[in-house]
Amino acid sequence: MGEQIEKQGYSFGTFKGVYTPSVLTIFGVIMYLRFGWVLGNVGLAGTLLIVTIATSITFLTGLSISAMATNMKVGGGGAYYIIARSLGLEAGAAIGLPLFFARAIGIAFYIAGFTEALLSIMNPLASLGIEPALAAKIISAGTLLLLTVLVYFSADLALKIQFGIFAAITVSLISFFMGNPSSEALAIPLDAVIPPKAGFWVVFAVFFPAVTGIEAGLGLSGDLKDPSKSLPIGTLLAIATGYVVYMVMPVFLNAKIPDSSLLLVDPNIMATISRWAPLVVAGVFAASLSSAMGSLLGAPRTLQALAVDRVIPRFIGRGFGKDKADPRIATAFSFVVALAAVWLGNLNLIAPILSMFFLLSYGLLNLSAGLEGLIESPSWRPKFKIHYGVSLLGAALCFAAMLMIDAGATLISIFVTALVYYLVKRRRLNAHWADMRYGILTQLVRFAIHHLSRLKPDERTWKPNILALSGSPKSRWHLVEMAHALTQHSSALTVASILPVEDWSAEKVQSMESSMHDYLEKREVDAMVKIFPSPDMLTGAKSLVRAYGYGPLVPNTILLGDTENRSSFIEFAELIQLVYRTRRNLIMLRESDVTVDEDADRKADAIADEIHVWWGGNKANIGLILTLAYQIQKSPVWQQSKLVIKTIVDSEDELEPARERMETFIEEQRIPAEAKVLIKSMPSFYEIIRQSSANAGLIFMGMRPPGEEETIEAYSDYYGKLMDATKQMPPLALALAAEDIEFRQVIGISGRN
Repeated sequence: MGEQIEKQGYSFGTFKGVYTPSVLTIFGVIMYLRFGWVLGNVGLAGTLLIVTIATSITFLTGLSISAMATNMKVGGGGAYYIIARSLGLEAGAAIGLPLFFARAIGIAFYIAGFTEALLSIMNPLASLGIEPALAAKIISAGTLLLLTVLVYFSADLALKIQFGIFAAITVSLISFFMGNPSSEALAIPLDAVIPPKAGFWVVFAVFFPAVTGIEAGLGLSGDLKDPSKSLPIGTLLAIATGYVVYMVMPVFLNAKIPDSSLLLVDPNIMATISRWAPLVVAGVFAASLSSAMGSLLGAPRTLQALAVDRVIPRFIGRGFGKDKADPRIATAFSFVVALAAVWLGNLNLIAPILSMFFLLSYGLLNLSAGLEGLIESPSWRPKFKIHYGVSLLGAALCFAAMLMIDAGATLISIFVTALVYYLVKRRRLNAHWADMRYGILTQLVRFAIHHLSRLKPDERTWKPNILALSGSPKSRWHLVEMAHALTQHSSALTVASILPVEDWSAEKVQSMESSMHDYLEKREVDAMVKIFPSPDMLTGAKSLVRAYGYGPLVPNTILLGDTENRSSFIEFAELIQLVYRTRRNLIMLRESDVTVDEDADRKADAIADEIHVWWGGNKANIGLILTLAYQIQKSPVWQQSKLVIKTIVDSEDELEPARERMETFIEEQRIPAEAKVLIKSMPSFYEIIRQSSANAGLIFMGMRPPGEEETIEAYSDYYGKLMDATKQMPPLALALAAEDIEFRQVIGISGRN
């Protein structure tokens, strides 16, 4: 349906559909009523610099538009369409909606120029006793209504009228350059109040809308016969024409005006200087009305494109008339916005508002073309080729100009754009086209990985990058929950499941990955999913440990559950040995098998939110354990828990020194924990742990690493004894540090601790 609407419309050529509306908007109200003011404020050199900077931004944007227009079929909506198809629907909507309002407000801007010029000659409502301020608003509203009626019924008729307007502007410029006024005509009135001069960037903000005429042609992109040909030629010709005229005019004015103060008090300086003043007045009327008409043609089509893409209600984009090309409902919306803006009626007040949104849209157009060239995907094959650096320079100039004009207004415009982006993102609209976001992210990842490969992991920036061998999250949710608590959106997590090889197919893997993604997203678990075909679970787990990852981005920590199937102890011990020898840390999470009776409920409720860390003899393990315990406390599930660090000493004489060492360590390392030292009162350490931590919410303990010469049978025997010794305990996380990282330094343990 969307594609059908995009194909509807007129079939305008380059001159009628792009060059004419663009150049008429460039030679608009600012040229006639504000260009002399620009020269009076910043002088000849400043004016030429402003024209050059503004035109450079527009020219670079024109080059970017030309490249993108020759690489895609440009539909209706102009800048919105290009940005949405390049940076995504959300980014397109984020600039499309503000751009619509900027163009709709621009209608009021140009009509205000027409009204100002008219009232400088006469007040047609004076006979009715209406004061000039109110008369300006009434005349502007009436003019807006007449133009809207014209555009409402036929864009083709509106553009035909612009040929006559083009002729009127040409004649007015000829009259201007033929002017040779007398010294009396150039005298400053005795009662004139000369205002203070404005700053460079204030003047730039007022002037910049004069060179944004390319939006007029771009806005009609959906009504062009051949956009890929018409947009580059028409846009660049219009920019070149405007630059030549705007560079010559201030030189001519500067030569003719003896006192620059006149430029600050006479807004009709072009008429004052010209050979035949009525021709310039006619040019002012024609230029302001044609510019307003150009915005009235462009703004509704931006709104129509937004409706076609379902960003706003679709009925707004409905077409009427010949080939259903006239967006009359969208035109009515534009009329309402413009009518509201008419009551502002001040050119100097409206111009900077327009500048911000035009600069932002130009910046994103340049950014889109620059990123396309930087990514260098095979689909980027524009007939009009430019280096990506040219487009990125254009984007940088746009954003720099915004900040120089008004940093506060820049932040507001960025905030508005970001807010629209967020609101559209929340709606999760499905675009029917592919954009380049995947390519951008791929390029960033490639850049990061290449630079990351030259660095080594260090203690200062260490975080757990976890591969959770959980299988189906539904069946072993406690493993996913633990992994998520440890990573918490700040480090990487992969949830992996082994698929029996006899059931393997590409479609089944894709379906399982999609199902697991949806399941995890609903539970707000930010994780990647890996489905790995293998003959059996342990073989698949070993393969994942060996091979999973890309370049330097490999899991540094493996999280898995325990097994009590004694026939699998050898293979499970081999898996632990493999994890250790590939220098991955291991967390083996064991679910609680304790049956809590009713008498223990009250005590359990009191301390079930405690995390108990048992400090044994392995310093590498305790560094990892304390890091993990601290990390898990940052998760919402455990952030109210209390961390208790426990250790066991052989005699009462060792009790106080051990407690003091632990309390000093906790204070020095800023760990929110409590220290507890127990005296060995039973032959088995595990029995002491079982009793002391009977009602803890989670226990952390260390595991012994496999010895270099130790047989797998011997380590399997150790694993079996460990499973027997840790029965009837609360949830237990057994940790084994193997990574080439000094975990004691991560948490701040010195050699003396």
